[in-house]
Amino acid sequence: VQLQASGGGLVQAGGSLRLSCAASGSISGIRVMGWYRQTPGNQRELVASITRGGTENYADSAKGRFTISRDNAKNTVYLQMNSLNHEDTAVYYCKFTSWRAYWGQGTQVTVSS
Repeated sequence: VQLQASGGGLVQAGGSLRLSCAASGSISGIRVMGWYRQTPGNQRELVASITRGGTENYADSAKGRFTISRDNAKNTVYLQMNSLNHEDTAVYYCKFTSWRAYWGQGTQVTVSS
């Protein structure tokens, strides 16, 4: 099973992007879906996560600008990112947690000033 992330790209500051991440096969018992991001030389950090029941959690930098959502039937998670700024430039990774963790391959988000 692989996670396929998409939706990244180049956007101007103040713009929006919507990331998607879907599993290529069936994963049972996904408890948490999340988005992380990483910049060169830095550790991967949590951006947002959502439980199967819909409880959302956001990094302080994402609150009020980003919205995470999931489609349990499709094993897909989304991240709507608004009011993007240069500090949001990073590779974004999705992660599904069931009895083990699954990571997507990453999608580049670049915000131009």
